[in-house]
Amino acid sequence: MKPRELLATAQIPGGEELRLFKRDNDFIIALGGNELMSSRQSGSEEALALLTCERLQNAEAPHLLIGGYGMGFTLRAALANLGPQARFTVVELVPEIIEWARGPMADLAAGCLDDPRVNLIMRDVSRAIAAVERQYDAILLDVDNGPDGLTRVDNEHIYSLLGLQEAKRALKPGGVLAIWSAAQNERFARRLKHAGYQVEEVMVRAGRGGKGARHIIWFARTA
Repeated sequence: MKPRELLATAQIPGGEELRLFKRDNDFIIALGGNELMSSRQSGSEEALALLTCERLQNAEAPHLLIGGYGMGFTLRAALANLGPQARFTVVELVPEIIEWARGPMADLAAGCLDDPRVNLIMRDVSRAIAAVERQYDAILLDVDNGPDGLTRVDNEHIYSLLGLQEAKRALKPGGVLAIWSAAQNERFARRLKHAGYQVEEVMVRAGRGGKGARHIIWFARTA
C-alpha cells in the first residue's frame, strides 16, 4: 500500500489543525491521529441527505441548510435527489475546506458548489442558524464527530439545549433537524426530546452497500 501524501493543512478557528492527505485516488481529512472523513467512506453522509429528503413535508421547493461541507457527499446527494425549485444553504467555517473542494478534490466535488441552487456561507453554523427564524424546511448537521465535540470546543453549542432551541426557531413548522454522529449518545437523544422535538434515531453504515462502521442519524421534527 502506498504511503499517504500530505497535500495541505488548515487551522480550524479556535481549534486544531486539519490535514488533507491523498493515497492513490483516495482523499483523507485527518485531525491528529483521527481520520475525520475519507472519499472511500461516503455511505452515512449520503444517507443523511437521502433520509432527510424522504421526511420533507415540502418536497417541491424545500430550503435546506447543510453544515458543514466536508467532502460534499451530503450536498451532492441532496442536489441529485431534489428538483430545480429546491434551495441549499451550505455553511462552512474553514475556508481551506472549500479551497480543497475547488482545488485537489475538484473531480470529487463535481461542480456541486457551482450549482445555481446552492448558496455558500462562510460562517460558524450555529451563528447562521441563530440569525434566522422559520427559514428552513430541514437543517442537516455533520459538524465535528457528533454531539461529543472533537475538532473545536465551540461546536458543543450546536448540540446544547440552547443550540437545539435555536435550530427549532430556524425551522419552518414541521421542519426536520437531521444530525449525524459517529456513535450513539443516549444523553443527547434525551436532550433533543427535552428541547421539544419528536425524535427518530436511525443507524446507518459508513460505507456503501450496508458495509462499514455503524453511524447514527437523529431526525428531530418540530411540532
